[in-house]
Amino acid sequence: MNNEKLWTKDFILFTISNTFLFSGFHIFLPTLPLYVLKQGGTSTDIGLLSAIFVFCAILIRLFTDYGIKRWGKKYYLYIGCILCFIAALSYTLATSVPKLLSLRVLHGLGFGIATTLYATIVADILPASRRGEGMGYFGLGTTLAMAVAPGLGVWIVDNISFQTLFIVATISQIVALVCMSFCSFPNVRTDSSIIQEDVSLLDKLIEKRLLFQAFLTILFGICIGGVLNFIALLAKEVHIANAGYFFLVCTLCIFLSRLVTGRIFDRKGPAWVLLPGSVLFLLGFAVLAQSKTMPVFLAASALYGFGYGTLFPAMQTWMFNLVPPSKRSAASATFYNMVDIGNGAGSIALGILAGKWGYASIYWCSTAIMGLFLASYLGLLAISKQETSLVHAEAKK
Repeated sequence: MNNEKLWTKDFILFTISNTFLFSGFHIFLPTLPLYVLKQGGTSTDIGLLSAIFVFCAILIRLFTDYGIKRWGKKYYLYIGCILCFIAALSYTLATSVPKLLSLRVLHGLGFGIATTLYATIVADILPASRRGEGMGYFGLGTTLAMAVAPGLGVWIVDNISFQTLFIVATISQIVALVCMSFCSFPNVRTDSSIIQEDVSLLDKLIEKRLLFQAFLTILFGICIGGVLNFIALLAKEVHIANAGYFFLVCTLCIFLSRLVTGRIFDRKGPAWVLLPGSVLFLLGFAVLAQSKTMPVFLAASALYGFGYGTLFPAMQTWMFNLVPPSKRSAASATFYNMVDIGNGAGSIALGILAGKWGYASIYWCSTAIMGLFLASYLGLLAISKQETSLVHAEAKK
């Protein structure tokens, strides 16, 4: 039985703070497109609004090590959260599409900094033997934000006003800042030689120790984009009402999975979590592609939720465990960059696919992508096992 303390004051406050930061992000996903249309924008403007946010988040993560070296993790995280706060507050003054686009730049930069630093700092404060379990619980806050904030945002817009929406988002960012102000930041030694070395743009985008993991994360991100962007359209295509139930069941399954899989990761290792998680994720897409009725649709949601809830924290923790403490920020940036790249590029490619063969084709394609994910990981395990056998054979000589 591992008695190392997990639920410390700092872990709880960082988790709550991160939850409110993500709430201030997710509340805009279904509502900003409506606001763009209200301001006279087009569907192209809506796509640009999303793309510029993702681009800025990825761009700023290229300078994570520089920001940490220049200001330290504590003040760099404050910078990210303050930028998110300023952006949320300024939406109340955005009365045109160009103004909205400029604020999405600001919001994307702040969000890119904050998400990277939150995950890095939490990984620092968690005991190594319980890091998988802790990252799973930490991710529950993000799941809660994803489940509650979009629906709350739509309700506010439908029943009150956009100005109220922006005020609620601003309050969410204030709560994130207040919770963070009561946290003690860990003092993790930084290897200055690592930070000062001249690295290429690719090395800043992807931590070189994590190339294979980055490849898997891109595949994972592509599949996520297929659900986030097209699930409601699939439901409409096959005449399933109340597509929102998909996310309700999905969120419940994510919660349940994270109560268990983190402990398995810590005790047994990543393979015991990544293999079943990828199988569940794959099956979720295969069932989703064939959904014609609500029961089948919800069964796919459950499989997707268990798969997503298992894979997301496991892959993130796997990356953290493969690098020294001084490179955890780079590992965090790599993880989020690859998810965003997969999500963004995948959404475009899958959208083109849907235009030709219908929305069900998106999920057949996602099934194949997860098949590649699973085959690639099995290949890694086979190579690792072979190398271990060779080492043992040499040792016996």
